[in-house]
Amino acid sequence: MTRYLMLLACLTGFAALSGTASAATRDEQKQACQGDAIRLCTFAIPNEAKITACMRKKMDQLSPKCRAMFEPAPQKNTTTTKPKN
Repeated sequence: MTRYLMLLACLTGFAALSGTASAATRDEQKQACQGDAIRLCTFAIPNEAKITACMRKKMDQLSPKCRAMFEPAPQKNTTTTKPKN
C-alpha cells in the first residue's frame, strides 16, 4: 500500500516529462499512465526520473493513452503562403 501511495505521489509530478503534450494536466497524465507504470516499471517506483526512463524504453508496450502523453504537443501552423502575382 505504501508503495502504491508513493507511486501516486510520483505520478503527480509526471508532468515534467520532456517533450510531452503540454496540454495534458497532471491528473490526465496520472490517469493515463498509472496502470502502465505499475505494470511495466514497478522497480523504478518511487523515482520519477527512473519511471520516466523506463516508460520511454517500453514505449511500444504503453497503452495508447499513456503513449500520447509522451508525444510532442501539436504545433500551430504559423507559416503563411505568399499570393502569386
